Amino acid sequence: MQTLPLAVTANVARIRARTQSMIMAVVKADGYGHGAVTVARAAVAAGAGWLGTTSVAEASALRAAGLAVPILTWLHPSGIDADAAAAAGADVAVGSVAELDALLAQAASTVRVHLHVDTGMSRGGCPRGQWDELIALAWRGQQARRVRVVGVMGHLPRADQADPAANAPAVVGMQEAWQAVRAAGLRSPLAHLAATSGTLTDRATHFGMVRVGAGLVGIDPSGTVEMHGASRLTAPIVHTTAVPAGTPVGYAGAHVTDRATHLSVLPVGYADGIPRELSPQAGVEVRGRRFPVVGRVSMDQIVIDTGAQSFPVGTSATLFGPDGEATPTIGDWARWAATIPHTIVTGIGPRVKRSIA
Repeated sequence: MQTLPLAVTANVARIRARTQSMIMAVVKADGYGHGAVTVARAAVAAGAGWLGTTSVAEASALRAAGLAVPILTWLHPSGIDADAAAAAGADVAVGSVAELDALLAQAASTVRVHLHVDTGMSRGGCPRGQWDELIALAWRGQQARRVRVVGVMGHLPRADQADPAANAPAVVGMQEAWQAVRAAGLRSPLAHLAATSGTLTDRATHFGMVRVGAGLVGIDPSGTVEMHGASRLTAPIVHTTAVPAGTPVGYAGAHVTDRATHLSVLPVGYADGIPRELSPQAGVEVRGRRFPVVGRVSMDQIVIDTGAQSFPVGTSATLFGPDGEATPTIGDWARWAATIPHTIVTGIGPRVKRSIA
């Protein structure tokens, strides 16, 4: 199995083969559950020239870890702290006239900003009807040396479809926004629109930079490119018992054994990020074989049916990993839970011990 840094390195190389644009490594949600600093260091070492976070606090943590490349933060759940952004040397995205106005009111020194425009997501970013007002305010702020506009950004609402025609309206919108910013005298800021799916499937979306998050840890939302899995989740068997046919398993006896078999308990449950609603195909790997998860997922435990085999306490089971074969993947768990791989890796709870191979 590849180590986490090697997997991230391989994924950045796969991204680089698809684009000539700069690469931003987005390490929000603690590096998609894999450790923001570890993923960031590996991505930068592999050639990523920028980092992306949700908050200035996350950017500050990366700076404290010694990462010196440009960092952009764009969600600001607690608002934009201009002083903290300046202290961290972090760029901030502003997605509304009100947000930029508030930033200008508090900025004691020049803050580097990216104008965040809505290119079809309707989920943040300045609405098209207010672009002129935002750009004019940004120009005044730049003249007053409170901000410096260095970027324009948007999002692709349909990139996962891996269809350039679905991306075309957002591409046109980004082109129009970038041209409007230039026409206002704000020079030629860096434009960026694509995340992992757009990067892998549509060069027209790349502009000057692409923002890759899920792809760093082996997830391609478009399902078109095989990436390198970056994580493994294991748990020890803590209890094993032999049961006859007709034995109910777990709460409400949602599963009943149809034969004499062995059941083993793993000490992970929905409090640890194991999806509670799973299809009957869900399973884990033990000693090279896959065994089904049976009964309801509990807060702290799941049960697997190991058939004729009885495993001693302490035997390691692999819930997911990059190996293939009997080992389930993150994608398998996403299918079993009728969700996306992102929710699997970001949902692993704090009780699960992390280690970096």
